[in-house]
This record gives sequence, structure tokens and C-alpha cells, in this order.
Amino acid sequence: MNLNPIVYAIPVFMLTVVIEAWVARRRGIKVYDIPDALTSLHHGVLSEVTGVLWKLAGLGMYAVVYENFRATDLPADSLAVFLFALLAYDFCYYWQHRLGHEMNILWAAHVVHHSSEYYNLATALRQSSTGRFFGWIFYLPLALAGVSPSVFFAVAVIDLLYQYWVHTELIGRLGWLDRVLVTPSNHRVHHGQNDYCIDKNYGGILILWDRLFGTFADEREGEKIVYGIRTPLNSFNPVWGNLHYYAQLWEESVRTRGWRAKLGIWIAPPGGWTDQPLAHFDTATFSYYDRQTPTAIRWYAWIQYSLIIPCLAQLLAIGAMLPIAMTLTYALGIIVTTVTIGFLLEGRHIAGILEVMRVSLFGGAFAASSTWFGFESPSLLRFAIGVFALASVIWLVPHARSAKLVPSAS
Repeated sequence: MNLNPIVYAIPVFMLTVVIEAWVARRRGIKVYDIPDALTSLHHGVLSEVTGVLWKLAGLGMYAVVYENFRATDLPADSLAVFLFALLAYDFCYYWQHRLGHEMNILWAAHVVHHSSEYYNLATALRQSSTGRFFGWIFYLPLALAGVSPSVFFAVAVIDLLYQYWVHTELIGRLGWLDRVLVTPSNHRVHHGQNDYCIDKNYGGILILWDRLFGTFADEREGEKIVYGIRTPLNSFNPVWGNLHYYAQLWEESVRTRGWRAKLGIWIAPPGGWTDQPLAHFDTATFSYYDRQTPTAIRWYAWIQYSLIIPCLAQLLAIGAMLPIAMTLTYALGIIVTTVTIGFLLEGRHIAGILEVMRVSLFGGAFAASSTWFGFESPSLLRFAIGVFALASVIWLVPHARSAKLVPSAS
């Protein structure tokens, strides 16, 4: 069985996030906020779950074009072909990324990655669940050139995983590497709201593309970068994080008269067709989104998130082999978990009831079932999960009441 490489990467992601948070705490640098970090991780979970459901995206469409329209056959075992494919992929990624900032319908997907107001390794995992709808189009030139799907998949994974480590504030300038490669310094600029940061440094591995096409900006000494988006998300709900900009475009297009104008809204740059300069962003007036989530609820959310990880790994490993109804059920359960935890972090009045229902349902289902979506669960594990679910409910009920996470009696 060929496992999704992300299954192997998940433990590395989790370990490095913990290490970065520990190092930052030792240095006295606030680069993590638990609700924000969990929201980033939940976005990553949703992105992978939807990847299982959207089986024809990316590699599937690429393979169709390769099989039917390639101009030649490039050997899959050639180092020269591999290096060419990696370079070509990174070039295509630059343009996908750039247009993701310059066209509303593409920005609606990519805005997810920019919505965190913190910059850390967890932010790297805040990925879109809808980017696969159009992202594959940008890489079809490689298929036409004869780059095999196996080579394409390999270079795509390398390009993606490379970009993980650059999402950190703990690594400073790196000398000549900053002039050639995408580094933490370069990518911090890309995520900034500061005036000089907007629409800069799109590269995946090579920053040379930005230097070549005039989109490079160097990180400025003495000017603190403020991260996030200028119209804040103000939510810990990962589903809304993926859909909010689409909803905004839809509402605007409904209000607009004429099909050309309606279409123009979707293909216009963010902010619309205008020659007006971008409004100045005063970093001194920025304030973080903070719902003052009680500490106990924050740690409860972390613990519940930790149980999503093995479920996600299982779905990535065997989701393609399960009946579609089972895959959809499992995916929905994981999505519901991220949403209810997000509601807890936001302090929604209904969050306590929803979470008690979720924990009772999933904990009870696991404890009562000898087979969990193809996994033969040992009796001891089923007993442990059942006890954990019961303990979660017992703990949550009084804390939810004290935090006003249940509707007040009228």
C-alpha cells in the first residue's frame, strides 16, 4: 500500500511545532497563541480531508492530460529530468501563487493561508481546502512536456515540504541564501500586512523568480511585521475560514447588475478594479483577535485535537480504499470536530452542548464498535476511549457552564 507522504510528515510537523513553541517561550518571544495555532492546525486537517474526497484534483487531472496530450516521453529515472521538473514546478508555483493574490476567485482559496495573525510553523499548515479546484491548471505545462505523474508528484511534495520551515520568526537573516532561496526572512515579508509587504515574495523554493519578475521585497530592519489580512477573519471556525471570502464575493455579485459586472467581481483583483493606491496600514493600531478563551478550555481543545491526528492519518492511509459512504462519514466526523472545538475557542453559547453531543457520539461509537473504519480496535483501546469520552463530558459540563458555553436559562 502506497501511503500518502503526509502521513509520515504529520509526526514531524507536530514535533517541530512543539519545539518551536518551547524555544520561543524560552526566549520570551510570543509567536504562538493556542486558539490561533489550533485554528491553523484545523485548517490543515480540513485541507487533507478534502484532498481525500477530491480524488480527481491535482495528480488525477494531471495524469489525464499526460496520458492523452504529452508531446514526448521524458524518462522518469533521469536525474536531469527530475531537476528540470523541480525547477519547472517551482516556476509554475510562482505564477499560481502570484495569481492567487491577483484574482478574487483564486484569492478566495489562498486567503486561508494568510488569515493567521501569528507567524509560526503551525501557520504553514493553515492550508486551503478549495485551492485544488483550480490549482492543478497551472502545472499542466509539465504534463504536456512529458513529465510523468510519478516525477510530478515527487517534485510537488518536495516543493510543498520545503515551504514548511520558512514559516518561523526564530530564524533571522541567512546572508546569500536570502538572495537565492525562499527563506524565513523572505517569507515573513510575504505574510505581512505592512505597506511594503503586500503582494511580494511569491516564490516556493527559489526567490529568484521574484527578483526576475519584480515582486521581491527585502525584510526591513527596525519595522516590525504585522501578520494576517487587512480584513480580519475574526473566527476560529475552519469551515468559515475557507468559505468567508467566497461568501463575500457572492454577496457582492448578487448586488451587482449585469452579467459582465458580476463576472468581473470574481476575476478582479482583491479590492476591485481601481487605480487608487493601496490604503496605508498603520501597524500601531493593529490589535489581535482574542476571545479571552479560558485557559482550561484552551488545553481541553488541545487534548481533543490530539485525537484528530490518528483519525486523520487513518483516513489519509485508507480513505481511497473505503466505500464512499464510509469515507464521507469519517470525513464529516473529523470536520465536525474541528468546528465544535472552534466554537469552544470562540466562546459560542451553544458550543458546550454541541461538544458534549460530539464527544458522547464519537466516544460511544468507538467504544461499541470492534471495527473502526477498517481498523480492528483492541478491547483495551475501546475501553480507554470510552472512559476518556466519559471523563471529557464530566469535566466539560461544569467548565462550559462557568465559561457561559451553554445557552442561559430564560
